[in-house]
Amino acid sequence: MNDYRNFLAAKSQDANNCGFDPLWVPDFLFDFQKALVTWAIRKGRAAIFADCGLGKTPMQLVWAQNILERENKPVLIITPLAVGAQTMREGEKFGIPCQRSANGKVQRGITLTNYERLHYFNPRDFVAVVCDESSILKSFDGKRRLEITEFMRKMRYRLLCTATAAPNDYIELGTSSEALGQLGHMDMLNRFFKNDQHNSATGRNWGEVVKWRFKGHAELPFWRWICSWARAVRKPSDLGFADEEFVLPPLLETDHLIEPKSAPSGMLFPLSAVGLKEQREERQRTIRERCETVAALVNGTGAPALVWCHLNAEGDLLENLISDAEQISGDDPDEAKEEKFLAFVDGKARILISKPKIGAYGLNFQHCAHVSFFPSHSFEQYYQGVRRCWRFGQKRPVRVDVITTPGENSVLENLKRKAAAADKMFSALVAEMNRALVVDRGTQYPVKEEVPTWL
Repeated sequence: MNDYRNFLAAKSQDANNCGFDPLWVPDFLFDFQKALVTWAIRKGRAAIFADCGLGKTPMQLVWAQNILERENKPVLIITPLAVGAQTMREGEKFGIPCQRSANGKVQRGITLTNYERLHYFNPRDFVAVVCDESSILKSFDGKRRLEITEFMRKMRYRLLCTATAAPNDYIELGTSSEALGQLGHMDMLNRFFKNDQHNSATGRNWGEVVKWRFKGHAELPFWRWICSWARAVRKPSDLGFADEEFVLPPLLETDHLIEPKSAPSGMLFPLSAVGLKEQREERQRTIRERCETVAALVNGTGAPALVWCHLNAEGDLLENLISDAEQISGDDPDEAKEEKFLAFVDGKARILISKPKIGAYGLNFQHCAHVSFFPSHSFEQYYQGVRRCWRFGQKRPVRVDVITTPGENSVLENLKRKAAAADKMFSALVAEMNRALVVDRGTQYPVKEEVPTWL
């Protein structure tokens, strides 16, 4: 029987530990953060999927400092643009020194850089790497994913941190696994999933979208495999800790359905746009009406506001309509983008206008409690855009104004469908992981139980 159990254990895909017991777990971490950091250090190669505001920055700094003290070799932290400056501030706050580098120069101790600068660095100069906002890895054929995965390939210690590793996005989980040196994304799909074409095709094959689903026996082993190298947390109670200071204020979402001044070409009245082409035309045709609505919502309030758009024309018009707004566009140099982000954080700019793909990842805007959004099909962009403000540490109710037109009803409905699906799947992920985990509760229950004498 023991031989058979050993055989089954050898066939499982549980990730092995390649780390060590922590050398330093500071008191400034909350209990649930200590548990996550301790686990990640012992794993050596791990992913922390923790919701916005749960303290991924101090956790990854403590993880990096432990590696540095153990190995006495440099550690690299890679972040989105402008998040590096924020991480440096956090490092100063918690007494963990780190320095930025944009040209490949290795700083003593912990080096910070952004993803756009990674190609300047040599992986052989580092013993460990942290990918902040690692959801960038989900781009299946993305150049960035290949670059990051190759950079990490021979790294002894690796940590991925993000809030939006969507649990129903198996490609993302596969690319994260591959970056950590676990199963590659295709190995993952073929081991746990199948498609209707009974092959390894992804994307489109013969004009059809290839859809993957669990094999009949594989769902529970899949989640057990995920939890062997990752932890997913929306709130501390997901790990058995008290939520206390991590209870969010209300989120007040309002849909503003505006009537365009003109109907689409050849139409007597607006209809719901069908297909991406019609949706793009609808968005172009209604730019002024939508932007004027946003301007009316934020002008004259005196309060900070975060305005997300998707088109250059939208950003330019919003900047003209809102006199005290600062726009961050794709044409701005990286240094200028960072200066404007930090100006908004420091209260020097009241209103910030930008695109979610530029600034919706990793930044902390808890001083702001008003967000406006033009909907798109990307749930991740909407989630991240709202979560810049509605995150743990926010003390006020956060108002979110979603501005749309009758022609974009299908876009808004799709966004809401994805939001509901993501919430449902993340709940399932946390539940399955907690069922599969064998948790060592020794540190939580230090008093030895006493057995009654009558037993």
